[in-house]
Amino acid sequence: MESYQGKGVFGGIAIGRIHVYGKGKLQIKKSSVKGVEAELMRYRNATLKAVGQLQKLYEKACREMGETDASIFEMHQMLLQDGGYCRAIETMISSQEVTAEYAVQEISDQYIQMFSAMNDDYMKERAADLRDIRERLCDILLGKEYAHPESEEPVILVAEDLSPSETMQMDKDKILSFVTVRGSLVSHTAILARTMSIPALVGTRFPLDETIDGKTGIVDGTNGIFYIDPDEKTCKKMRELLKRETAQKELLLALKGKKNITLDGQKIALCANIGNITDLTSVYQNDADGIGLFRSEFIYLGKEDYPTEEEQFQIYKTAVEAMEGKRVVIRTLDIGADKQCGYFQMEQEENPAMGCRAIRICLTRPEVFRTQLRALFRASAYGRLAIMYPMITSVKEIRRIREIAAQAKEELMERGERFGEPEQGITIETPAAALISDLLAREVDFFSIGTNDLTQYTLAIDRQNTALDEFYDPYHPAVMRMISMVTENAHRAGIRVSICGELGADLSLTKEFLALGIDELSVSPGKILPIRRVVLETNVAEYRSGKE
Repeated sequence: MESYQGKGVFGGIAIGRIHVYGKGKLQIKKSSVKGVEAELMRYRNATLKAVGQLQKLYEKACREMGETDASIFEMHQMLLQDGGYCRAIETMISSQEVTAEYAVQEISDQYIQMFSAMNDDYMKERAADLRDIRERLCDILLGKEYAHPESEEPVILVAEDLSPSETMQMDKDKILSFVTVRGSLVSHTAILARTMSIPALVGTRFPLDETIDGKTGIVDGTNGIFYIDPDEKTCKKMRELLKRETAQKELLLALKGKKNITLDGQKIALCANIGNITDLTSVYQNDADGIGLFRSEFIYLGKEDYPTEEEQFQIYKTAVEAMEGKRVVIRTLDIGADKQCGYFQMEQEENPAMGCRAIRICLTRPEVFRTQLRALFRASAYGRLAIMYPMITSVKEIRRIREIAAQAKEELMERGERFGEPEQGITIETPAAALISDLLAREVDFFSIGTNDLTQYTLAIDRQNTALDEFYDPYHPAVMRMISMVTENAHRAGIRVSICGELGADLSLTKEFLALGIDELSVSPGKILPIRRVVLETNVAEYRSGKE
C-alpha cells in the first residue's frame, strides 16, 4: 500500500479502480505562411467556433450545476475575445507570417507564464484558464476532437491536471473522484468537484504513470489522502466511513426548510457569501437566510474599465429582488492587497496588505465611491439591502463616509431618482477597529467580523504566504478575545453582529459562536446545512456551563 498527501477539495470517501487520464502536450513547430490575411481569417473563425463550443458547455453546466459554476465558461468566452490577447496573436501572425496555431501557442504561453509567476492563487488559476483556451483553439486549428476518458465503470480519475472543459465534458456517472498532481483549492476543477459533491484532491505529489492504472484506490477527501493498493485493514476502515457518510448526507437533506434555533431556543441567522449574481443559485439550493456578504469588488475585477452606475444598479437590484425580502448585505469596493485592478492605476506598494486598499481607495477617490453609493441607494428601493464598508479603523472614517453618502443622495434627488435608506454597517477586520468597537458601534447599524484579515493583522502574518502556515493560527486566543469583545460592544449598543470570514464556517467553533451570542454567520453556501445541524443539536446554556 502507498499513500500520498494532497489538498482536500471536497470531503468524503471514494473507493474504486484508478484510471490514469493522460493527454498529449502541445508541441507546435514554427511554420511560415504565405497568405497572412487568410491565416488571420482562419484564426478568427477558430475563435468563433471556440466561443460556440464554450456557450454549449455553459448551457450544459447551467442544467447540471446551476449558473454559479457555469460562469466558468462565460469567463473563458470573455478571455478568448479579450482585446489585448486577440491583438497580440494577430500581430504575431501578421508581423512574423506564422501559422495561427503557433501564434496562439506562443502568445498564450507568454500570458500563462505571467500569471503563473504571481503570488496570488486566484491569479495563478487564470493561467489554468488560459491553458484550457490555448488547447481548445489549437485543437480546432489542427482539426483535433476532444477524447473522452474511456471506462465501463465509475473510476477514480487521476491526472496531471484537469481543465474545466475536460471536467465538464466527462460522464459524471462514471467518476467517483478526481485526484490531480497540480492545481489549487481555488482552481475551477476544484470548484466543479465541490459542486458535483464528489471527493477530490489537488496538489497531490504521487507518481503519475501507467503502472497505477487499474489498481484499487481510495480517496479520503476529508483528510486529503490518496491510497494506492490499500491493504485490507485500510479498506475496511474506509468502507465504514463511507457508509456513515452516506447516512449523514441523507440527514443533511432533511434539514432544508428548518429554522436555525438551538435546543434551548436561541436563534441565529445563516447567510451566504457570494461574489456575483451568478452565485444566487447556490444561495437558493442551500436554503440561506439571506446574503451576508456580496463581494462587489468582483464587478470591478471582471472589467477593463470602471463599471458604470447603471451597470452596478442592475446587478444590485437583481440580487435584492431575487432574495424576495431577505436581507442582502453588499460590501463596497474592496480591492487592493491580493485583489488588483489594472485600470485603477494604483502605485506599487512594498506592503500592499497594509497599503491603500478597500475604504482607503474609496475615501481618496470619492467620485468612484459616489458612483457605487448611488447605485446601492437606488437598488435599496427594490428590496432589503444593507451597505457594509470594509477595513474601517476609526470613527473619523465613518463620518467621512456619511458626508460622501449624503452627497450621493443629493445627486440622486437632483436627478429625481427613487432610492431607499439602507442599513449601513462596517467590517471589523483590524485590531484598531476591534479595540474601539464600543465607539464604532454608536455610529453604525451593524458589525460584520472579517476573521481572515483580523487574524492576519492580529498575528502580523501574511495569510497569502504559505511558508508561514505553521505560524498562522486562526484559533489564537487573541483573535477569539477580539471576537468576544466586539460582540459584547455591539450588543451593548443594541446592534447586530455577524461573522463573515472563514472561521464562521468552522464547525468546531459553531457552539462557541452561539455561546458568544453571534447573531449571524455568513459562509459559503455549501456550509449552511452542516452548520444548521450543529445549531439544532446544541443546548447553549449547557455548553456554557460545561466551560465554567
